[in-house]
Amino acid sequence: QCPTRIDETSTIVLRYKTPYFKASARVVMPPIPRHETWVVGWIQACNQMEFFNTYSDLGMSSWELPDLREGRVKAISDSDGVSYPWYGNTTETVTLVGPTNKMSRFSVSMNDNFYPSVTWAVPVSDSNVPLLTRIKRDQSFTTWLVAMNTTTKEKIILQTIKWRMRVDIEVDPLQLLGQRARLVGRTQQEQPRILSRMEPIPPNALVKPNANDAQVLMWRPKRGPPLVVIPPK
Repeated sequence: QCPTRIDETSTIVLRYKTPYFKASARVVMPPIPRHETWVVGWIQACNQMEFFNTYSDLGMSSWELPDLREGRVKAISDSDGVSYPWYGNTTETVTLVGPTNKMSRFSVSMNDNFYPSVTWAVPVSDSNVPLLTRIKRDQSFTTWLVAMNTTTKEKIILQTIKWRMRVDIEVDPLQLLGQRARLVGRTQQEQPRILSRMEPIPPNALVKPNANDAQVLMWRPKRGPPLVVIPPK
């Protein structure tokens, strides 16, 4: 329930830290009669992303997922970039190797938040003059609790969760450092929704690239053509 925290300690960047989305599940697995391996855990995908940083009347920088923006895909994997398709491989998954002759009980959990840095100055200029005036971010995610047979690739979806994170920060760059930024709009995020019906996982939410590798930082000036500041990895 806590609000997003703003950090103005750096002369180069504004940082903000959102509350955490947290998911935890207790799972009971029946005995596995065959020589099979099952992994149970969390898979997450980003469904929608708007992330704009406005610099006075000069233009805005924008983190974008081109395939999502153009509608070529419905979701992009939000894996850690190593444990595809899983969100992570510590608390996020449990591996069960058969045959087993009794039930297994265990918990899997995950958390996620935003903690980015946004430059006070225009990202494509050599100037250090603070001109940042607004940060607006709106991202939606689907998170699935899944049991997957690594031998047959059979997938059983156990839960589907939808959640959304929104950030709106107004900045007065003429103020002293430490007094420039304030949260506007809602201070609390809407709570995640556990769906009553399971939603299928789009195929590209299970494979590379993940959102961090696919995202591009654009500079979109009021006048002139847009510039790629940071290309995808």
